[in-house]
Amino acid sequence: MQYPMEVFSGKVRDYPGSRPSAIAKVQVDGELTLTERGLKDDQQAEKKIHGGPDRALCHYPREHYAQWARDFPDQAALFVAPAFGENLSTVGLTEKNVYIGDIFRWGEALIQVTQPRSPCFKLNFHFGIPNMATLMQERGHTGWLYRIVAGGKVFSDAPLELVSRCSEISVHEAGVIAWHTPFDDEQYHRLLSAAGLSVSWARTMQKRRISGKIEDSSRRLRG
Repeated sequence: MQYPMEVFSGKVRDYPGSRPSAIAKVQVDGELTLTERGLKDDQQAEKKIHGGPDRALCHYPREHYAQWARDFPDQAALFVAPAFGENLSTVGLTEKNVYIGDIFRWGEALIQVTQPRSPCFKLNFHFGIPNMATLMQERGHTGWLYRIVAGGKVFSDAPLELVSRCSEISVHEAGVIAWHTPFDDEQYHRLLSAAGLSVSWARTMQKRRISGKIEDSSRRLRG
């Protein structure tokens, strides 16, 4: 099955009261170049936690926006793509039907799902909602990230097409295991076994198995 997309790219900007961010993206059209680091000219701030080979593209389901607008009517005008800083926007793909390790064809390129997006506190400033990142995580409306298996020319009007499914763990279930389940070594092992899982998530799950503890995520979510 094929999924038409809208494609977005952005530059790092300064934001009063917060750190620099490239969350404000604009729609791009025509032929584009995709490398192992993502779309050419797309930028990320704070590269230790954004971007890199396992987080080269961000995808957010467009169908989530209607719910956010209903929940926050005062900010309803903000809830249109690419408000969450996504590169790719579709209808029909969500965290529940996209799986860790899924490989999609896009133009000449192949891209692989690596992890749910881990919401961070910058989203709170961006939307003017103090607990926005926490709500995204609690609802599982996070979107997901990709690595580039094979780069090349891609096109804004070319659809995504699923070509390989490599695990039985959906993006939604990965988030449930990581964020909503008490310490469970068996579930961490299942997640670690998912082909394509990002290095950072694999490291986190393995650290939990060794330490017997779940790390504190409050700084990521609230700053």
